Amino acid sequence: MDRQRDIICFSLSRWDSEISSPALSLAKEFARNSRVFYIDHPFSWKDYYQLKDTEQIRKRKTALLKGKNIYSNPASLPENLTVVTTRLTWPINFLPPGGLYDRMAALNNKIVLRTIRQLIKDYQLKDFIYLNFFDPYFVQQLPDDIKALTAVSVYQSMDDISQVPYSHRHGTRLEEKIITNFDYTLCTSRELTRLKSPFNKNVFFHPNAADIDIFKTAVTETLPKPEAMQSLDPHKKIIGYTGSIEYRSDFELLKKIAEYHSDKILFFVGPIQGTEHQEFGLDKLPNVVFAGPRKITELPAFLQYFDCVIIPFRKNTLTKSIYPLKINEYLAAGKPVIATHFSEDIFGFKDVAYIAETHEDFLQLIDKAIAENNTDLIQKRMAVAGENTWTARVSQFYRILGYNKSGC
Repeated sequence: MDRQRDIICFSLSRWDSEISSPALSLAKEFARNSRVFYIDHPFSWKDYYQLKDTEQIRKRKTALLKGKNIYSNPASLPENLTVVTTRLTWPINFLPPGGLYDRMAALNNKIVLRTIRQLIKDYQLKDFIYLNFFDPYFVQQLPDDIKALTAVSVYQSMDDISQVPYSHRHGTRLEEKIITNFDYTLCTSRELTRLKSPFNKNVFFHPNAADIDIFKTAVTETLPKPEAMQSLDPHKKIIGYTGSIEYRSDFELLKKIAEYHSDKILFFVGPIQGTEHQEFGLDKLPNVVFAGPRKITELPAFLQYFDCVIIPFRKNTLTKSIYPLKINEYLAAGKPVIATHFSEDIFGFKDVAYIAETHEDFLQLIDKAIAENNTDLIQKRMAVAGENTWTARVSQFYRILGYNKSGC
């Protein structure tokens, strides 16, 4: 084949989300060799009215309301990556399974498919890869006219969708449909690979990675201390966390960490979902800091000033299926990592991370990790992270599909 394949990505993560997105990271890596069209998860009318004063909505308004100017090429993204915005869809997750939901879902699919057909026409696409990143709520089966132009369809499963009440309401059965109907399914954890294999013979393990070049600057460069850290006591060690603070987090453990390590600072960088941090009183503790979300390019500066980093996930059915994005980010930054033993995949990092079986183990391992840290361990962590790059994942993706590294 004498040309590189185009790729249409349909993603649950929007390109300008406030947290790191493995979907966008993969899309950017694909764009090194292919034209990539990244269709954001559609905004609903409910989203529009709730977020109408935000920049996210303002810059998309014409596309959302009129279906015009649906393409954009943000300066922060590769030249080969085009962001695509659909018109507004109807909020339907609150509906029970059944006829009304199905009819409204068909209407939403019609809105999305109109955009996909317009994209295919405008860019004269054919023989492309259609890749759905963990968004089973739309287009569980490609219609014949689009399928005829598609070389292969791929779905990526990133979490156990059955374990979150909001997503389980419709997502579990819709995901089974999309896995059954698509050619391949890639799963970011070994447990997910086992769970999804009954629905398709072509289900493969394809884990998360990290933007190594971004995160290794925490080791290779001297970065300015972030403003949010300027007022901290320079004599206190800092226990850091980057990422979303939400239902996967073990808030009981976090409170124990803050209280047991009262001589240290527990510092969070990321968005907060829900109120559990308040229910456990974390917002009232003097040594706990919530700095809010930051862009991925800002994270290395925080990591450079952390003495250790944590992955304090609950141990349950949901987290059993998680290969966390942040493990390779932390390792690329050379940081000592302490994690709960929540999944088979996290335990696979036991040679370069401290894996705690109990809360008490976790508390003790924090001091151990800080005390043992040295140049040799930093280099060992970075070496492991260096094997888990998005470049490596794209190569693996194409091998699974039987293509060469440019998708041909």
